[in-house]
Amino acid sequence: MNIPLVDLKAQYQSIKPEIDAAIQRVIDNTAFIMGKEVAQFEEAFADYCGVDYAIGVSSGTGALFLALLAHGIGPGDEVITTPFTFFATGEAIAQVGARPVFVDIDPVTYNINPELIEAAITPYTKAIMPVHLYGQPADMAAIQAIAEKHGLIVIEDAAQAHGSRYHGLRAGALGDSACFSFYPSKNLGCYGDGGMVVTNDAKVAERVRKLRDHGRQSKYLHDELGYGHRLDGIQAAILGAKLPHLDAWNAARRARAAHYAELLADLPVHPPQQAPDTDPVYHCYTIRLEEDFDRDAIVAQLKQEGVGVGVHYPIPLHLQPAFRFMELEPGAFPISEYMADHVLSLPIYAELTDEQQEYVVQKLREALQT
Repeated sequence: MNIPLVDLKAQYQSIKPEIDAAIQRVIDNTAFIMGKEVAQFEEAFADYCGVDYAIGVSSGTGALFLALLAHGIGPGDEVITTPFTFFATGEAIAQVGARPVFVDIDPVTYNINPELIEAAITPYTKAIMPVHLYGQPADMAAIQAIAEKHGLIVIEDAAQAHGSRYHGLRAGALGDSACFSFYPSKNLGCYGDGGMVVTNDAKVAERVRKLRDHGRQSKYLHDELGYGHRLDGIQAAILGAKLPHLDAWNAARRARAAHYAELLADLPVHPPQQAPDTDPVYHCYTIRLEEDFDRDAIVAQLKQEGVGVGVHYPIPLHLQPAFRFMELEPGAFPISEYMADHVLSLPIYAELTDEQQEYVVQKLREALQT
């Protein structure tokens, strides 16, 4: 068998007429930049998340960057986040001129550990940016309580959490603002780059709208320096066609995750654990190997057997060369570093079959016994 980590072709084939019609509609209307399709998708996604405003932007990274700026975060400020995430989380903080302040993760959920946040707060702390890693919501009640106590902004990095729920609320409605990525492999992905900032704050929404479009007040009047971070019409149309299917796709991912848990029960691995009062959406199905296994050798063997596995993420942010200026050494965040050495992600998507999952686990079993 050849089982990819993500099978975008299978998803496309399942709704091909809808996608093709959406793309053709944009071509017929020549509404390629912003326009009706973007506005309609913004309204639909805001309603889906249960918030007042959704502003389409060029990427998930752009969403993080613009949300930070819209909340007034810049040089001299500090933003608390996790080192165990995709690079863009810390990158966006640094790009607005602020300093990322890392806090280690919970060893069960792999999300930022709220018990460690208060010790990282300084007079310069302006915000907390929790990441809903792998589609599992962070412990937002604890994070919000800390934020309220210290007068901090909470910006969710929800790039992997489209449709997930925490205490009944969807990701996107849990902080002051939230940022989504529509990178093709996401649970809700377009056919290029795309992102979204969602919020209930009208002033933040208006500032993101202005900043994404060159600081424009009207067509040729610009009252501040902005950026070219607009969502294009074709991507919005594709996302609008996909959105009605998202809950069913997420339900299928949860079913696939439950089947994996059964198949892995007798193996020396640790499947993902669902936190209380959450509905994760399993953007990644990430397991942890026992420490006596060579993770990289197992990944290589699985790939040779046609199993598309991944590692999310092999280098914590504080050890990335780009963050060398922070002068953080190995050992600074031991749990993040340990997970970076021992996790691997198995294929998961709505179209994955029982037979494919059984093949994946059989090949994993063989690799662990080698």
